[in-house]
Amino acid sequence: MNWRSEHIWIELIVESRKISNFCWAFILFLGSLGFLLVGTSSYLGRNLISFFPSQQIIFVPQGIVMSFYGIAGLFISSYLWCTIFWNVGSGYDRFDRKEGIVCIFRWGFPGKNRRIFLRFLIKDIQSIRIKVQEGIYARPVLYLYMNIRGQGAIPLTRTDENLTIEQKAAALAYFLGVPIEVF
Repeated sequence: MNWRSEHIWIELIVESRKISNFCWAFILFLGSLGFLLVGTSSYLGRNLISFFPSQQIIFVPQGIVMSFYGIAGLFISSYLWCTIFWNVGSGYDRFDRKEGIVCIFRWGFPGKNRRIFLRFLIKDIQSIRIKVQEGIYARPVLYLYMNIRGQGAIPLTRTDENLTIEQKAAALAYFLGVPIEVF
């Protein structure tokens, strides 16, 4: 839900609670659980998974390797589920022309700096910057930055979709009255 009026632009950022992250965390959990069950069944010599006979897998070295991959996958899956639960990277961007203030809020990992809150004056914004990097399979990944005087570039968002970020950058630059730079 984004909200925009004549003087205020509020954009909600959804980072870790995307549907793709839920799918990857679920698939990784099920796959690593399967690896761990196969490794455990080869160690015990009993079929813990009914459709896969444990006699075909010898514990040393195949069962140990499968157990290792299962445990490693469970750790990675738990990391993904924690980032989803803590909503890491999500927040909002608030641009207020009437007050002349930009507020950027993001959730981080639990700890001292869990809440990341940045405030800038609109007059200190030098430009909106689009950075293009080559992604996987030669697809460009576009990053949107806000170039602040004396602070450097503050990242706003990234996307694999070309049109939406270019349109967003143009609309934001027009709203703030600053130029666009492409790198």
